[in-house]
Amino acid sequence: MKEGGSLHRLSLLLVPKLIAWLIRVWFATCRVRVHGAEHRQTTLDVGKAIVASFWHYTMLFVFYQLRRESAVIMVSASRDGEYIARLAQELGFSTARGSRNNKGMQALKDLLKAAGTGENTAIVADGSQGPPRVAQPGAILLASRTGVPILPMSWSASSYIAIRSWDRTAIPKPFSRVDYLYGESLFVPPGLKAEGIEEYRLELEKRLNELYLRAWRIYGREGH
Repeated sequence: MKEGGSLHRLSLLLVPKLIAWLIRVWFATCRVRVHGAEHRQTTLDVGKAIVASFWHYTMLFVFYQLRRESAVIMVSASRDGEYIARLAQELGFSTARGSRNNKGMQALKDLLKAAGTGENTAIVADGSQGPPRVAQPGAILLASRTGVPILPMSWSASSYIAIRSWDRTAIPKPFSRVDYLYGESLFVPPGLKAEGIEEYRLELEKRLNELYLRAWRIYGREGH
């Protein structure tokens, strides 16, 4: 048991560092074209932070694309989530650990505190376990409590690898072209109750899926 625990600790120390290095080298070869930058600028013009919202399959390239922007990211409290959290930290982000149990509420409280002090935050819209491309209510709760707008994001690539996972995590191939899309910010009214949260959850899901389709249709595809 001790040997297994030592190997796990060593793996946690080394694997995220190696992946972060590989991401920087690999993705630096891609040619990135940004669409909808005016939507990001809109929030900057009014002096607001954002709640970044994106589907789970996009996560690795989103981390790379936003690596120069400070943000607190919600990450699952699971064992696998520890690798994601450490990878995010290697790329310059802070993390709030959460899941679908009570630890998720603590993570949301941490995000509320961060957003309240003007920090950018990020929540993977379909969570750590899916189902894929079905929005969960976390971003809506955060936006409603803080007044910070949700900024939808997506990307597509001319050539990519899709991992056999529940979300088919996508990774652009070296030297591919990547189109990175920002959608129109979603402003959520304060103090929403259950019915209102569901209404805006569906709206966020709709916007993210429209952005998803728009991104992949650039390459004549209906998805990844």
